Amino acid sequence: HKDRISLDGVVLNIEKPSYDDYRVIVYSKPEGVVCSNSDPEGRPTVFDRLPKPRQGRWIAVGRLDFNTEGLLLFTTSGELANRLMHPRYGVEREYAVRILGDLSQENTAQLKSGITLDDGQAKFLRLSMGGGEGANRWYHVALTEGRNREVRRMFEAVGHTVSRLLRTRYGMFLLPPRLRRGKWEEVSPEGVASLMRSAGLKVPQAQDKGRGSNSGAQ
Repeated sequence: HKDRISLDGVVLNIEKPSYDDYRVIVYSKPEGVVCSNSDPEGRPTVFDRLPKPRQGRWIAVGRLDFNTEGLLLFTTSGELANRLMHPRYGVEREYAVRILGDLSQENTAQLKSGITLDDGQAKFLRLSMGGGEGANRWYHVALTEGRNREVRRMFEAVGHTVSRLLRTRYGMFLLPPRLRRGKWEEVSPEGVASLMRSAGLKVPQAQDKGRGSNSGAQ
């Protein structure tokens, strides 16, 4: 994947981007795991079970709270990670949220029109009921940013504590139902190409077939 370019008589080796530079992993984060490379308290981290990349390092696309579970993306491309995380690109995140009791119509309207948090306004693009058992109720919400504990803080602002929070979608990726907690699977080159096109990035020509998974799916 190299072109030969000379500058003032000196040959420069310019590597074209390859799929190794843009690998993407879908990971099902359990509760009780931190989103950092190491933890001073010695708690398990999301990087502990990831495969070692052939080159570069895994970058977490956004973070999930210690007590939040669900879909977490990793990539070897800082450029791609930035496109997926930066508010300017408006990539949607969806969550399933469990609270005690029902939201009132007034609270629902507030959360959709905008609510003031200590770091500014926040609102859900969508908010719908998702059933529940006993006193617990599930809601499905979507937003295009990932401020620290934002979903939890929004519900707390209208008087409801979140007892369980699960990210179900990030951009074009849904949490695969077959993917067990703590397991990962690598996105195919075709899936990475589609993601890169949606992010406005140039797609490498050569496709690497050495993809993997530790999803545990049968």
